[in-house]
Amino acid sequence: MSETAIIVIPARMASTRFPNKPMVFIRGKTMIERMWQIGKAAGGHEVVIATDDERLKRFAEGFGAKVVMTSPDCVTGTDRVAEVARLMGTDQSVFFSLQGDAVLTPPWVIEEVLRGMLANPSIRMATPAVLLKDRALQEFIAQKKRGSSSGTTVVFNQTGDALYFSKALIPYSRNEEDPDRPIYRHIGLYAYRKETLERLSSLPEGRLERWEKLEQLRALENGIPIRIVVVDYRGRTHGSVDRPEDVAVVEAAIVREGELV
Repeated sequence: MSETAIIVIPARMASTRFPNKPMVFIRGKTMIERMWQIGKAAGGHEVVIATDDERLKRFAEGFGAKVVMTSPDCVTGTDRVAEVARLMGTDQSVFFSLQGDAVLTPPWVIEEVLRGMLANPSIRMATPAVLLKDRALQEFIAQKKRGSSSGTTVVFNQTGDALYFSKALIPYSRNEEDPDRPIYRHIGLYAYRKETLERLSSLPEGRLERWEKLEQLRALENGIPIRIVVVDYRGRTHGSVDRPEDVAVVEAAIVREGELV
């Protein structure tokens, strides 16, 4: 039997920076419904919302979503996805974690990552990245020069497996204007095989993870390879909603570029 995947949307109502964030309206539609529609548009895979809030469960079921209740003790989105994998008890071996606030995620980005995972059983974990060019590259470099911790870069080997992720600009070059220096921006979405997901969720926080504040470094520190899937946003803006002020930013992008689904 061919493998299938489940897209899991971890959603927390108790965010300290943005309480009740999944229920915020973005151009007339709640964030959680937007995320569910993006997931549903990504290749016809099953989509599940994972939450610990009964209000959100009832609301999501009202627009047709499948919801799995998870523990409020889940520290990270990965922990929540791992709990879904255990609770559902399915035969599916691939789970995709779709951040509940990544409202500008093109469905084809999710499709490309899952296509690679399902076509190659040896890939244990995969995540997308974008090669920055032209104005996007210059803006990203300028942002980093100002000391911003927003935006993660990744370098990978010749087979496409990640070597390192960092909030700093990598690879380093003495010539900052080196036209041959490829800067790949990591997109924080992940696909896991079930056994890898279970192992990751049982591992303690790593040193590199603690210093960089990047959860994916836990995998690399423990010898779990991460396949980088280079994707094309096709001119769309990358972004998510971390704070209330981000709502206006993503709304402006939707007005400018049109709806994703």
